[in-house]
Amino acid sequence: MKRRKLIVLLGLIIIAAKVQAQDPHFSQFFASPLTLNPAFTGKFNGQWRLAANHRNQWPSISNAYITSSASIDFPVLKKNLPAGDVFGIGISGVSDASANNILKLNYGSVSLSYHKALDEDGYHTIGAGFQGTYSSMSLDVSKLIFEDMLTQNGFTGTTSDIITNGNNQSYAELNAGLLYSGSSDGINNFYLGASMYHINRPKVGFKDKNWYLSGRVTIHAGGALPISDILSLNASAIHQVQAKAHETIVGAAVSANLNGDYQKPTSVYFGSWMRFNDALIPYAGLEFAGLRIGTSYDINISNLKTASNSRGGMEVSLIYIKQSADSKLIPCPKF
Repeated sequence: MKRRKLIVLLGLIIIAAKVQAQDPHFSQFFASPLTLNPAFTGKFNGQWRLAANHRNQWPSISNAYITSSASIDFPVLKKNLPAGDVFGIGISGVSDASANNILKLNYGSVSLSYHKALDEDGYHTIGAGFQGTYSSMSLDVSKLIFEDMLTQNGFTGTTSDIITNGNNQSYAELNAGLLYSGSSDGINNFYLGASMYHINRPKVGFKDKNWYLSGRVTIHAGGALPISDILSLNASAIHQVQAKAHETIVGAAVSANLNGDYQKPTSVYFGSWMRFNDALIPYAGLEFAGLRIGTSYDINISNLKTASNSRGGMEVSLIYIKQSADSKLIPCPKF
């Protein structure tokens, strides 16, 4: 049974690497702003924003992927900028463990962004963001099994496949993005953004230095539209391309404002997203006192469902925005 799980795990990792490219990702991409687009830095209503995410994909198969992230960002120099403009600063970190902690990736980032108001009310803005990242990777060679370990005399535990560059690798990279955000009435919101990660294509490899990390290009959009005094529709979509891999997710959630307060709502969210040719992603969320908690679960619908028993990944997100009583309420991207 243990060997069967290992074979299934390796197969899933190989196929998933083709589907998901090289980068960690979240199904709740809209709840991880600084890993989605550096231009989101500081673009919210409040003094500061804390975001945290945790994803456990295929936990029944030797913990294939466990990914966690955290970030904090805030607008600065408000009194020194033109009305409606935003200058944002943020820091973020991601930890990703694959194949039951055999391969680990950790990185920390610093982000800057500037958003320019296009009208007097500040309803329409266009912004750009930049992000510098330092990453480290580690490989636990003692847990790896190579083909030449199995011989006619049985399992030897030794291999000629030697790691030449050491078990730890590190690199620095540059990421950037653009973001347009708008509103027609000061209540609804719609946005369109694009970002590129690994612009400098850093070299990564445990056996040689000839493998360059491919750039990841992301296009994303979303919006929030009130459909009654209580209900709102929150929709978002993303398309990512990295090397020959690509991913598309679309979906929406309906929110119900239970306390009737638009600035500090108490709301519940129910909806679903879909990753094309891969998974359905039902979502539920709760928002109160500036805190929004979201949960989702990937239900596998691709050809992998036989190996995974249709099991996917559990994901939890948290966003807290510290609000100020005297801040002007301007619609900002939320989903």
